[in-house]
Amino acid sequence: MLKIALPKGRLGDKVYKLFEGAGYACPELLTDSRKLIFTAADGRFCFMTVKPSDVPTYVERGAADIGVAGKDTVLEAGADIYELCDLGVGKCRMAVCGRPEGLSELGVPLKVATKFPHIAERYFAGLGRRIDVIKLSGSIELAPVIGLSDVIVDLVETGSTLRENNLEVLAVIHPISARLIANKSGYQFKRGEIDALVGKLRGRERT
Repeated sequence: MLKIALPKGRLGDKVYKLFEGAGYACPELLTDSRKLIFTAADGRFCFMTVKPSDVPTYVERGAADIGVAGKDTVLEAGADIYELCDLGVGKCRMAVCGRPEGLSELGVPLKVATKFPHIAERYFAGLGRRIDVIKLSGSIELAPVIGLSDVIVDLVETGSTLRENNLEVLAVIHPISARLIANKSGYQFKRGEIDALVGKLRGRERT
């Protein structure tokens, strides 16, 4: 049985449609059931629905053979997994945002508010800049407005919240979208089936 970890929420709903179109349908998953594991009628595969940030852990540890996670989640987790393909949904950008003067003070640690401390640390380390990471869980845009931080590192889709708070994108760290990831050991044992699924998903993504 192929074990597939799907993220809960809007991304999971979009990705399930791709799987359904590729011949991996499990109608029970669309009901109001409180179940967490949904097995196909023919027993060929099962979906498990998990918190989006946990998908790389389930895959890395072998609880799932494959899974779907945003590139932001993959980068932040740093899990030892294979990234098989870009599914082309959930597109946005990981960016450094703030006011232009927020990056100007070179002699002091830059105060960076973010939900993604590992991504922020790696990015600024690559620039040779020292930073003071301020870990927040919500309303990241508020931090530079009230002086809690110099800049933020966050996901940007339309940029409307930034503009309404007189902030802007200062640098793009990475394009973000949903990625199909695989457990390294599981991929070796189930490579034929997984590669066939990847081909079907890529075909669905192009249509």
